[in-house]
Amino acid sequence: MQRSAVIGGGIAGLTVALRRRARGDDVVLFEATAKVGGQLKSESANGFIVEHGAEGFVARSDVVPALAAEAGIADHLIEQLVQRSFRFDRGELVALAPGEAGRLLGFQVANEELGRGIRSFLHGMAELPERLARTLPPEVELRLGTPVSRVAPRTGGVTVTTSDANQHDFDAVVVATTARSAASLLGNAFGPAAQALQGATLLSSLTVTLAFRTEDVGHALDGTGFIVPPPTELDGVRAVTFASSKLPNRAPTGSVLLRVFFRPSPAALRALSDQAWTERAEHALGLALPLSGPPEQAWVSRWADALPVFDYAHRARVACRGCHCRRQSRAARRGRSRAPPGSGRGA
Repeated sequence: MQRSAVIGGGIAGLTVALRRRARGDDVVLFEATAKVGGQLKSESANGFIVEHGAEGFVARSDVVPALAAEAGIADHLIEQLVQRSFRFDRGELVALAPGEAGRLLGFQVANEELGRGIRSFLHGMAELPERLARTLPPEVELRLGTPVSRVAPRTGGVTVTTSDANQHDFDAVVVATTARSAASLLGNAFGPAAQALQGATLLSSLTVTLAFRTEDVGHALDGTGFIVPPPTELDGVRAVTFASSKLPNRAPTGSVLLRVFFRPSPAALRALSDQAWTERAEHALGLALPLSGPPEQAWVSRWADALPVFDYAHRARVACRGCHCRRQSRAARRGRSRAPPGSGRGA
């Protein structure tokens, strides 16, 4: 038995905490924010279920359903209702072949997954991390609202320093954050492989979710949504999800829920207000889907430098071949960063 630290309370961190405890470890899980879930964040409001992060996971995944069973919510899994998707082309929505939307958007999934859709949970994707957190045994200490500022090797293990300058000694640590965050926490103490994570490519995302009365949308919404190649054709919109058509239980009777995706520049992400983004999204929707009334409600979700790009360069960075960290203690070697799952399309 050893004392282990896990940094990051998303799906990756929660799963590692459960697995390490199953092996007999005493575990402390540090999460910087007040809630678990990481980039899985769902909101229920007036009969709507709004996803602020990933809206689902690849349909053929067997890992997520297994976690759902472990969390006691296997019966809350839901299937995608429709498969058809569209492309915005000179003011019209043109139907696409199965899988073509994912290819055009560059989804980071295996080719055989394209066109097969997603699955989610009855009350939103955040159900999974929230219920996993409830299954943590007493030997796993969950410290919410506790950011970690540094991880350093020590003789026989590692030292974790939290933002309040308190130090905690562990035999091992798992960093379940973004690559850049991991690089910042590990500093220069774990060799070039850890330092190289600082160069990982991360993208920002902003979504505007709008609720309309069904009668105010002049389109059947008979599909999953539409993509916009290139985004400049529709005021920077990258894609639109017909959320209430794509998945069940997303809107009350008589209303629809539409989610507009932007890939903003860092400057635009910081400078434009939620109201400005909402107006831009509503204007774009009006060009693609004739609207006869204003939205009933609106939600804006901002994710700065949150989406990892798992390209060849990233895989080369995390491949540790004879680097300095191999010469650290056994416990320190376990401190290498793990990239969390989830790129906006699944955990």
